[in-house]
Order: sequence, then C-alpha cells, then structure tokens
Amino acid sequence: MLNVCFSPRYFAQTHTNSMEKLVAVAEQLQQVNDYKFHEPELIDSGILKALHSPKYVDAFLTGQPKKLATFSGFKPWNEQLRDAVLCIHAGQLLATELAFQHGISANIAQGFHHASYEYGGSFCTFNGLALIAQNYPNKRIFVLDCDQHGGDGTAEFTRRLDNLYNFSIYSLTFGYQTYERAESRHVHTKHGGFAQYNMALHEAFQRASEWQADIIIYQAGMDCHQADPYGSAWFSTELIQKREEIVFNLAKKSGIPIMFVLAGGYQNLEDLVKLHVQTFQTAYDVYYNKKDEKK
Repeated sequence: MLNVCFSPRYFAQTHTNSMEKLVAVAEQLQQVNDYKFHEPELIDSGILKALHSPKYVDAFLTGQPKKLATFSGFKPWNEQLRDAVLCIHAGQLLATELAFQHGISANIAQGFHHASYEYGGSFCTFNGLALIAQNYPNKRIFVLDCDQHGGDGTAEFTRRLDNLYNFSIYSLTFGYQTYERAESRHVHTKHGGFAQYNMALHEAFQRASEWQADIIIYQAGMDCHQADPYGSAWFSTELIQKREEIVFNLAKKSGIPIMFVLAGGYQNLEDLVKLHVQTFQTAYDVYYNKKDEKK
C-alpha cells in the first residue's frame, strides 16, 4: 500500500477552501484499500524556530501581533488553524521518513513554498519543504515544484540550507529568483505546451541525479490546470495525468525516494479533488499495481 500522512486536525475553518480540500481528498482515498494512513502529532515549535524567525513563529503560535500572525493570508487567526498547521508540518517529517523507508510516500497537505525565513505569504505559513532539509542535514533534499507559481520562498531557503535544491517549473514567476541551487523553467500559459513541460521534467530528474539527491519532494500542483483561474490554457486533465505518470516513472527508475504533497489549485472543489486523487492513483499504479507491469 502507498503510505499517506493525514490527520483530521489538518482542517481549520478559514475564508478559503484550501483545508477543506485536504479533508475531501483524504475521504476519497479512504474509500479504497490502496493506501495506508499515518496520523502525525503536532510538530514541536522549537523545530520551526530553527527554520524561521522565532519572532514570526511566536506570533503565529499566539496570534499576536495579529498582523504578523496572519501574514500568510489566513484570517482570522484561531487555535484550530494553529494546530492544523503544526500537524501538517509534523506530517511533512513523518512522510519523509516513510519515503526513505518505502521509496514513496505522500502528505495530504499544501501551503509551503512561498514562506520565507521572516514570514509566510500567499497561504503558506511555514516552509514545509525547507523544513525537511533543516531536519535532515546529512541528506540532500531536492524539491521538484510543479505549482503554477514559482516557489520563491523555497528558492530563498536554498541560500540558508546547503543541502536544499529547488527546481521550479511554473508559468507565473511570483518573484522567483534564480540561485546556485534554485533553478526554474518557465512555460507560458498560452504559448507554452506539454513538450516544453516534459523536457523540463526530464531536466529536473537529470539535475537531481547529478546532484546525488537523497530524496525528491514533489509539489503536485493543480493550479496549472486549464480550468483553474491561474491555469495554462493548454494544460488539460489528460496532460496533468501524463505529468504524474512521467514524474513517478522517472522517480522509480532513478531509485531516488519521493515524497509528494498537493500544492495549489483554485477551481471548483469537486473537480479539483478529482485531479488530486488522480495523483495518488497514478503513484499507486506506478509503484504497487503489479498487474499493470509488463510480464
């Protein structure tokens, strides 16, 4: 079975449906027997203070000062939101450990790559991608970010963490800066196409191999889908599935463990959940569905 991290505590009532999405995806996956669920506890605040500004972490933990506590965009601050975020980030570390053990795992979570050292942003409270590098200092952590928006916060963290590499394939730059271990590939929303995207995916895995990555953290964003308000006109449901097939087949072939998360998506919730669930189904098929293997 595919090992998946999730807790009912991942949910908090906010003015967006981003956490509602997490619950809906989990409920869909729990209807079949292909997934083994693991429930994380709350992450210790000291771990977050080693990654982010302690002043910012304290603000989020207490709700004061209000402006800094809600800087990521989630309003209003409440204890349910605090605990959801703390649980989600504990899930990042648990899922990473499961990926090292089994070769693949997932955390039904999102909201990481825009958070920088000083504060969060754009519904990313803490950077749960850089968190993995912080907590595995002797491992090389390679982030493959396929969110429609460039992972600017993770790129900045590559300047603080020598064992972190960020490879972002996006259409909306979102202030992304290129550094020694922060690459990017831009694929235009209208004039780009999947051939260009496919080439970028292969380049990412080549770079991960050259860098001798110990694990790949895959941001399986859905805001690039053509029905999304931020999406690319050419990125159909069929091509999203093709992307997932390429990613998981390349990961399996490379022998590098992979842990994946959901990342962005802003279209109709019912349709969005279907797209995210397909990522899990594709991962399961590639790694565990023996009947699909060639004899």
